[in-house]
Amino acid sequence: MNIYKFGGASVKDATAVKNVAQILKENPGNQKVVVISAMGKTTNALEVVINTYYAGDEAWEQHLTDIFDKHLVIINELFGNDTEQVVAAVKQIIDKTHEFLKTNHTRNYNFIYDQIVSIGEYISTTIVSHYANHVGLSNNLLDAKECVFTDNAYTEGKIDWKKTEKAITEVVPPLTKTGFIVTQGFIGSTPENFTTTLGREGSDYTAAIFSYCLNAERMTVWKDVEGIMNADPKEFADAQFISELTYHEAIEMTYYGASVIHPKTIKPIQNKNIPLEVRSFINYGKRGSVISANANTNFMPHVIINKKEQVLLSFTVKDFSFIAEDHLSILFTKFAEHRLRVNMMQNQAISFSVVVDFKREKIDNVVEELSADFSITRLEHLRLLTIRHYNEGIINKLTSGKDILLRQLSRNTLQVLLRD
Repeated sequence: MNIYKFGGASVKDATAVKNVAQILKENPGNQKVVVISAMGKTTNALEVVINTYYAGDEAWEQHLTDIFDKHLVIINELFGNDTEQVVAAVKQIIDKTHEFLKTNHTRNYNFIYDQIVSIGEYISTTIVSHYANHVGLSNNLLDAKECVFTDNAYTEGKIDWKKTEKAITEVVPPLTKTGFIVTQGFIGSTPENFTTTLGREGSDYTAAIFSYCLNAERMTVWKDVEGIMNADPKEFADAQFISELTYHEAIEMTYYGASVIHPKTIKPIQNKNIPLEVRSFINYGKRGSVISANANTNFMPHVIINKKEQVLLSFTVKDFSFIAEDHLSILFTKFAEHRLRVNMMQNQAISFSVVVDFKREKIDNVVEELSADFSITRLEHLRLLTIRHYNEGIINKLTSGKDILLRQLSRNTLQVLLRD
């Protein structure tokens, strides 16, 4: 069994979908689960729908129609005169979404977000599955909600591994008798059968879940780069290709924010010793970067990670007593309750500071609930720079002349919080 994951860029338009079909043709066989993300910038467009709706602006209906129209263009280019069935299937998804928003009464933003943003994956998999069958690639479209189960933490669903593994091992093998599997990334199901999502860019994690549960031979993530780079090539023209790296190094990179794969992806495949390859869907005949237990990492370059839109929260005890373990327990309990991930932390005599991603609702809730016990300051629009395998030269190059708010140094890793 092989697990393939194709991200939004790989299915952004009709030409891209045809390219995915060609890759699948050149890697034949039914023993595959193909995990697909939303097409292009569809997730961003759906977030506009959600935010407009939440603000009470009826323009959300036009935004939703625009999304449908953009997908119609792709369908027409792919299917020519044979569009009726796939258009009907996509329209059904749009109509169901419209009905939900018209009848919804809850103000739970995260709940609304997951019910709406997830349709991007349903639309993309519907189109890709129909097109694959259209060109002779027999496949079965599987609703991820039938076998990926989570708790009720909307936007950050936690996997129920026992239930998920049982479902996947029961559902997938019979379907592969008549074709490979196409399914949605990013999506799970709550105990009440509502849709939840696994975190932004969570399709990688979905692929890892299927890999783990099916004891896959290999997991492959297809991207618009040749493999894993030591820095974002869009920001650093001299970014270097890394041919192989260990699970440990990959976990460190994703923990600090490297965007090449979702942070939760590595653990499931490492537990089963499943290699993960990151390959280019553009130069798909070329070998990519391989993450495995036995990788040779003697020549690891500097790894540079930029996390933008960071927020510095500083908590000071109101009676000016020392920050102690009981205070930290209160703080981290709230962070855990609201799924507010800490990217960096620093303890001082009477204050404790954390750096987190800009998640307005989560931050607002944490600040409100802790304001009785702590004085809280908040700085936004910051950048967190992480350098692994650093030396003084690369540190000076990237931080000289910058406004540094926090700095932490360990044997292998430097983190610097910057105000640009």
